[in-house]
Amino acid sequence: MDPLDELARTDIDPALLAQVRALVAQQQAELQQRDAVLAEKDFKITALTHELAYYRRVRFGKASEELAGEQRLLFEETVEMDLAAIEEELEGQAPAARQRKRAGRQSLPPELPRIEHRHEPASCQCGQCGADLVKIGEDVSEQLDVEPARFFVHRHIRPQYACRPCETVTAAPIPAAVIDGGMAAVGLLAWIAACKYLDHLPLYRIEQIAARQGVPLARSTLAAWIGRIGVALQPLADRLAELLRQHACLHADETPVRQLDPGSGKTHSAYLWAYRSGVLDAGPPIVVFDYQTSRAGAHARAFLHGWRGHLMVDDYAGYKAMFTDGPIELACLAHIRRKFFDVHAASGSPVAGEALRRIAELYAIEQQGAGLDPPGRIALRQQLAMPALAELHAWLLASRRTIAVGSATGKAIDHALKRWPALQRYAGSGSLPIDNNPVENAIRPIAIGKKNWLFAGSERAGRRAAAIQSLFATAKLNGLDPARWLADTLAKLPTCPNSRIDSLLPFANSTQA
Repeated sequence: MDPLDELARTDIDPALLAQVRALVAQQQAELQQRDAVLAEKDFKITALTHELAYYRRVRFGKASEELAGEQRLLFEETVEMDLAAIEEELEGQAPAARQRKRAGRQSLPPELPRIEHRHEPASCQCGQCGADLVKIGEDVSEQLDVEPARFFVHRHIRPQYACRPCETVTAAPIPAAVIDGGMAAVGLLAWIAACKYLDHLPLYRIEQIAARQGVPLARSTLAAWIGRIGVALQPLADRLAELLRQHACLHADETPVRQLDPGSGKTHSAYLWAYRSGVLDAGPPIVVFDYQTSRAGAHARAFLHGWRGHLMVDDYAGYKAMFTDGPIELACLAHIRRKFFDVHAASGSPVAGEALRRIAELYAIEQQGAGLDPPGRIALRQQLAMPALAELHAWLLASRRTIAVGSATGKAIDHALKRWPALQRYAGSGSLPIDNNPVENAIRPIAIGKKNWLFAGSERAGRRAAAIQSLFATAKLNGLDPARWLADTLAKLPTCPNSRIDSLLPFANSTQA
């Protein structure tokens, strides 16, 4: 029986009974509302948990391996953002019951300036008994912060002094500058060049960034500064190319870019050729970009004219003419692997899978010899890599006889066999690379960045970009901050004689980051 009905049978005051009924009804309504909210939260937590599990599977799943390099980078960024958002929503649904899993906090670079904020208690007396508090330690936490581009003005004051007897005036000389009489200091010029050639921002976006800080920088002024910087830096880029050609082993690759045809308002294909010093060579690494209006092999032959050494390239026919009398060809194992990977991803071919396994063994050997000097590496390659290569070659020949002509697997095998002499050549040396990945890594930022700037405005603009990109890429390979290196170089360049130009190259002081 309902307790309220039992209560009504007593001699309770009717007004009091009505109040009790109202109170019980209110509590029941609140309980129903709370149950509905909890049910909704449980449903949302379940949905978010399933979504979180899905994104984690997608992040590490097979499909992510099928994306191209820049596509995968964007894909991973998106998934990371979505995972963080889902975890934040889950924590909001059940903050008390759910504890966020945190990775170990990375230590912040010790060279960064520190701004200390001391947080003292409101009172130095105990809130319980009033006694004085005694310091027993400190809890220190650090947060990383950043300031947007901060513009400021250098004000140069040169007092003038007169000699009355001689009727002469003396003042401190105005130092030479890359842009005489210009209002831009070297730090600003380096920032603009870094924005354009490292962050791939068009000049109109740099103009907008400055405008948000209240600094009017006309696009025409920015363009004029970049043009003059390019002229000033060209001798350094030329010298970099000379030093590159002194190496006994080089990597080469090329990527298409669009060049504007001002007469028609349309664009046509041009190419940025990339050359890198051997990844196992002694000395500072060098990257040089060479802008040309086509993919003709004559451009590579002109750049490497008279050079003799080992050249690591893909199977592009434009390089072939050089190998008849001159450089010695090296073939890229990563390109061979990529073809088998594509076949295996598309069809699950067991033959392609076995090829990938055997190629992985060769890379494992290279990892084993990563810290060795050339004599130690060649000994390791002769002991392990040469037998593995011989087994791979024999297996490819045997497999080819069982594969249908014209099939994707057959084409991958044929490609490997055709490149075999150049492919196995690295194992006979302790200083030759196994693949062309180093130059592909150097060219990748430009390949991604061109989605922002879309096209080169002219052939001259392309060559200027290639020169500046060469210096920036070499600086990064040598552990330098490219913008800081450029600011320092622009300050020294006007007074540096040609005989000391090597002191300005982006590896001369590679210990200064």
